[in-house]
Amino acid sequence: MDKLKPKLFSVMKTYTKAQLIKDIVAGIIVAIIALPLSIALALASGVGPEQGLYTAIVAGFLISFLGGSRVQIAGPTAAFATIVAGIVASKGMPGLVIATILAGIILILMGIFKLGSLIKYIPYTITTGFTAGIAVTILVGQLKDFMGIAFQHGEKPIETIEKIEAVANNMDTFNWQAVVVGCVCLLILIVWPKKLEKIPASLIAILVGIGMVQIFDMQVNTIGDLYQISNSLPAFTMPEFSFAMIKEVLPDAFTIAILAAIESLLSCVVADSMINSKHRSNMELVAQGVGNIGSALFGGIPATGAIARTAANVKNGGRTPIAGIVHSITLVLILVVLMPYAAYIPMPTIAAILFIVAYNMCQWRPFVHLVKTAPKSDIVVLVVTFVLTVVFDLVVAIGVGMILACLLFMRRMSEETSLKSWKYVDDEDDPDSISLRHVPLAVRVYEISGPLFFGVADRIPDITIKEFTKVLIIRMRAVPAIDASAVNSLEALYRKCKENGVTLILSHVNEQPMATLKKDKLTEKIGKENLCEHIDAALARAEEILKSEENK
Repeated sequence: MDKLKPKLFSVMKTYTKAQLIKDIVAGIIVAIIALPLSIALALASGVGPEQGLYTAIVAGFLISFLGGSRVQIAGPTAAFATIVAGIVASKGMPGLVIATILAGIILILMGIFKLGSLIKYIPYTITTGFTAGIAVTILVGQLKDFMGIAFQHGEKPIETIEKIEAVANNMDTFNWQAVVVGCVCLLILIVWPKKLEKIPASLIAILVGIGMVQIFDMQVNTIGDLYQISNSLPAFTMPEFSFAMIKEVLPDAFTIAILAAIESLLSCVVADSMINSKHRSNMELVAQGVGNIGSALFGGIPATGAIARTAANVKNGGRTPIAGIVHSITLVLILVVLMPYAAYIPMPTIAAILFIVAYNMCQWRPFVHLVKTAPKSDIVVLVVTFVLTVVFDLVVAIGVGMILACLLFMRRMSEETSLKSWKYVDDEDDPDSISLRHVPLAVRVYEISGPLFFGVADRIPDITIKEFTKVLIIRMRAVPAIDASAVNSLEALYRKCKENGVTLILSHVNEQPMATLKKDKLTEKIGKENLCEHIDAALARAEEILKSEENK
C-alpha cells in the first residue's frame, strides 16, 4: 500500500556518514546546475530572476523533506513557464499566488484521497503532445531576446502566435551583437557536455556570455538592464483572497495541479528506474502541494519535480532526500552572496539556455516514432494536443486531448465488441464434427465478446426472436465488464422475451457483470435457475424447459 509517510523518515533509519558525504556533494552540484536554470525559467515565466531561486529554495526544501521519493529534486520547470507567463500577464502576481496556493491544496487533496495512481490513465500521446507543444512555446518566447529585438510598437504578446507576429513586426530592431553572443553560448551548451560533463555547461555559457559583453563592450541587454536584482531572502507574504479572484484563477489552479502531478510522478518513475527504488505517489502529491503553497507564500512560482536535476542528483551519488535539502541550503548561500552578479548575465545567454531546455524536453524522437508507428486514432490525439498547446494553451490542449482520447478509445472498444448468433448446421452437413453442439430449433444462442458498455448497448436490441423460439441463451464468457446502459438494454431484452413467452438464459457470466446484474436485481427477474455456469449447462436447462412445455 502507498503509505502517506515521507521517504526521509524511512531512509534515516539506516543512514550512514558515508552516504551523508555523498548527499552533500550531490546537493551542491545540483544547486550549481539549478542556479542558471532557475533564473532562466523565472525570466521565461515573466517574473524576476530571484523568484526562480525562491522557488527552488522553498519548494525544493519542502518537497525533499516531505516527498515520497528518495532522490526527487524540485523547483521551477519549463513546463510551467508559458502557463505562469500567461497568468502573470493577465491576472498579475496576486493572481499567480492565489492560483499556486489553490493548486497546492488540490495536490494535497489528490494525495490524501490516494489519486496518485490515476495519473497513469493520462495517455502517453497527450503527455508527449503537450510536452512538445510547451517546448515550441518556450523556443518562440525566447526569439526576441536571442535576436535582441525590441518591441517598439507597444506589443505585449501572451499567446505563441502573438509572439511570432510581434517578432515579425519588429525585425527592424534586430541586433547582430545579441545573435553573436547567443550563438556562442548555444555552441558551448551543445559542445561542452561532450567534453567535460562534470562542470555544468550552462554555468560556462553564462561566464563566457558575461565576458564577451563586458570585455568587448557589446550593446546587448543584460538581466540588470531589464530587471531589478534582489539578494534578499524569501519573505512571507499572505495574499488577499477574494471569491472573485478564486473563481477567476480556479481553471489555472487545476492546470498547475494536474501538470505538477504529471511531471513530478514521471520524474519519480525515472528516478526509481535509476536507483532500483519505489516512490510513494500519494505522499509525493501531498509534498508537491505543500511545496507549491510554501513557494507562493514566500514569493516563488509553481514548482514540480525536475527530471534533469533529479537525474543529476542520482548520477552524483545522491540517494536520500538529504541531497535535495542540501541543494536548497546551497541556493540560499548563492542567493545572498552571488545574486547581485546575475545582473551582468546577457539576455541572449538566457535565451540560449532555454533553447537547450526546450530541445531536451521536446521529445521529438518519441513524437516522430509515434507518428510512424501508432494507430491513427492515437496520432490524431497526439497532433491535436500538440497544436492546441501551441495555438491556444495547456488547459484547452489537455481538456480536448482527454475527451478526444476517451471518445476514440470507446470507439475502438465498441469495434472489439461483437454480437453473433450461433448458426444451425444439419448433422448431414458435417457428420464428423465433434465440436458442434446439438441445439433444438426452438432454442436460439447468441454469443457476446468484449465489454458491454453504452457505446455498444444499442446492439442488444438487434437480438431477434423467431415465432418458434421458446428459449434464448446469451453466452457471456467473453464479457469482462458491463455498465448501466448495457444492463438497461438487457432488461429491455428480458421484457421482450417475457412478452413473447420466451425464457432468457445467461451463460457463463463473469464476476463484474454478475455483481452489476445482482445490484440491478435483474438476476432475480431472470431466475437463479436460468443463470448457468457454462454453455452445456445452459443447453441442458433449455431442453428441460422445452420438455416441461411439451408436457403441459
